[in-house]
Amino acid sequence: MGSSRSVILCADDFGLADGVSRGIVELAGMGRLSATGAMTNMPGWRRAAPGLRPLRDRIAVGLHLNLTAGSPLGPMPGLAPTGTFPSLKDLLPKALKRQLPAGEIAGEIGRQIDAFEETFGEAPAFVDGHQHVHVLPVIRPALIRTLTARGHAGRVWLRDPADRATAILRRPIGRGKALTVKALARGFARSAHAAGFRTNKGFSGFAPLDLSVPAQRVFEEAFSHLGGHPLVMCHPGYVDDELRALDPALESREAELDYLKSDAFSELLQERELRLIGSVA
Repeated sequence: MGSSRSVILCADDFGLADGVSRGIVELAGMGRLSATGAMTNMPGWRRAAPGLRPLRDRIAVGLHLNLTAGSPLGPMPGLAPTGTFPSLKDLLPKALKRQLPAGEIAGEIGRQIDAFEETFGEAPAFVDGHQHVHVLPVIRPALIRTLTARGHAGRVWLRDPADRATAILRRPIGRGKALTVKALARGFARSAHAAGFRTNKGFSGFAPLDLSVPAQRVFEEAFSHLGGHPLVMCHPGYVDDELRALDPALESREAELDYLKSDAFSELLQERELRLIGSVA
């Protein structure tokens, strides 16, 4: 076997529901993940965070910035006048028109970071966004400014959800989503680097949130055509009543969980000489 290739495998949505968090903890304990992003505005974060503490040396734990699910941690009369975040389809056009309340968003970013640090006892290893909201206009500069003001430049890395067009076009699964997110994330890495933040280089894992494509095929494709410092996202977990009330991705989470626990996934990593790590170089 030649030298191994390093890749971050990041499970999104820790704290969304207890079943999701439990599945992520199990995978982390098995060494089948190297990172997870926490939704600290959700009640499940404080309940589930203790399960990650014994795994600090095995998995990077970051903030999965959330502005589209559940409720904000403080008043946001402009963005969430009813006390509940808007859906992505309502937030996105306002972001593109730069009509989001920047001050409110910066305040909520700070509150979600505080909720992470108060519960986990340290700063997040990285920051990304639920539904990739962290790269959107208004939100992007607010995030970079907030992290910089807290002294996190050079310590916390940021997830760039874009990839090379040639790599995206070679992965048919989720290709449309990947190209859309690439367009929305244009310039994100450049802005992050200019402020002193590292980012991944290469991103994959887009998939339909149903059972139309087998999980094994999703991951075989996601771990192909990798970039220089690649990150693969995933969404494993157990389905429970809490999740059913919050999110449309159900059966696909358990399918991903089962595959990541399987010998087939271990064999995939071995065959492709891949090593899971928790940070960008």
